[in-house]
Amino acid sequence: MSEPVPYPVLNDDEPVKQFNELDASLTYSYSSYLNWLFPERVELIKGKIFKMSPAPSSFHQLISGKIYRRLGNFLEKHPCKVFISPFDVRFLKGSNDDKEIFTVLQPDICVICDSNKIDARGCIGAPDIVVEVLSPGNTKTELLHKYRVYEEFGVKEYWVVSQGDKSILIYTLDEMGKFQPSKIFTLSEKITSTVLLDFELALDDVFEDVD
Repeated sequence: MSEPVPYPVLNDDEPVKQFNELDASLTYSYSSYLNWLFPERVELIKGKIFKMSPAPSSFHQLISGKIYRRLGNFLEKHPCKVFISPFDVRFLKGSNDDKEIFTVLQPDICVICDSNKIDARGCIGAPDIVVEVLSPGNTKTELLHKYRVYEEFGVKEYWVVSQGDKSILIYTLDEMGKFQPSKIFTLSEKITSTVLLDFELALDDVFEDVD
């Protein structure tokens, strides 16, 4: 895929107060993103705007919260840190200048083991683990775009959590920089991590009280 071309602006710092003021045909950078003041949550992929799903359901929040707490407890005395959405992850190639960053995502949960990637605005560079809890509003196109971003920029593990199927699928980055899928884990099973040795997560605990 060709590199995005920044869109022409008269003033890159000019605030945008309404989502409908944006032109979906243009290419935007993180510098522009920082000046969007509207309430809608959006992500950038290759400079293109992706409007995020409406407020997540209570079940989505329960699942995310349980995974976040399990990871947080495990990492309490560990150099890796865990973060929960909303938390900006900027994926960059080369320059870390805001005007040269064209992909900004907000994973539901991410684990970052390199403290140099953490700053006041979120994460700059690929997290080690990304967790996405699927919602009915997620489209196949959206999921494919995120899969490609996480693979391209070197996320070591990508956990896809399905509240509908009560399952978890883990993609692990291989030596060639390609994701390899695990089996689909379901109730009564546990997942482990190649990034966080000795970590276990029981699916029965994750999906307890989720109908």
